[in-house]
Amino acid sequence: MAENSASAHEAAYREGVPCWVDAQLPDVEAGKRFYGELFGWSFEEAYGSSVWARLDDGLVASLAPKTDGRMPTVWTVSFAASDAVALARRITAAGGQVVMAPFPVGDLGVAALATDPGGAVFGLWQAGTHTGFGRRHEPGTFVWAELYTRDTSAANAFYGGLFHDALFGAEAEPDFGRADVTDVFPAEMPPHFVTHFGVTDLDDALGTVRRLGGRVQAPPFETSYGRVAVVTDNQGASFALLRR
Repeated sequence: MAENSASAHEAAYREGVPCWVDAQLPDVEAGKRFYGELFGWSFEEAYGSSVWARLDDGLVASLAPKTDGRMPTVWTVSFAASDAVALARRITAAGGQVVMAPFPVGDLGVAALATDPGGAVFGLWQAGTHTGFGRRHEPGTFVWAELYTRDTSAANAFYGGLFHDALFGAEAEPDFGRADVTDVFPAEMPPHFVTHFGVTDLDDALGTVRRLGGRVQAPPFETSYGRVAVVTDNQGASFALLRR
């Protein structure tokens, strides 16, 4: 179901709700081929040299070229911010770091990049004309963000302090979980977020990932929010496939 109405956006993207995901890739054209076949996305030009990914009538993600080869090839989840500058100050006060101070992205909105005290990277998005996901919670779209951390209690305290209503409020339906990094990854893996996209058949989707040149990092496992497999695309960006 598409979520294009103003009321849907207002309800969905209050502060602290995951509202957008973007991939930084060495080769955007290769990314378009990979994700277009895997999820059925189409693409159109966006801001600068990035492209929007669209599923039917709704925007679902963006792909952008890495501006520096030393940058990681990653998917980044961004949380909605009512005031990115004020939220960046709160992140710093809570022990996180602001990696990229809030900056305007044309009239689309204001973006920032930060890390939590454990070093996991996440984005902030203060909406302008771009409010965030036009579709989510369905196959081929964002369905969940999982933070793999070495200290789930500290993560709950940090994010709960920043985004209490979105995570723990009376009407909260969070798309954001926290787990010990060693539940899925080797102990030496640094804390990080994994963006989850929905699929209708996990085994079929894994076959498509392999056929397109990606690989399986973590084979299917059961979670409280569905059956998950962690994969990388054909350029090394990690993400998860989720069947609910």
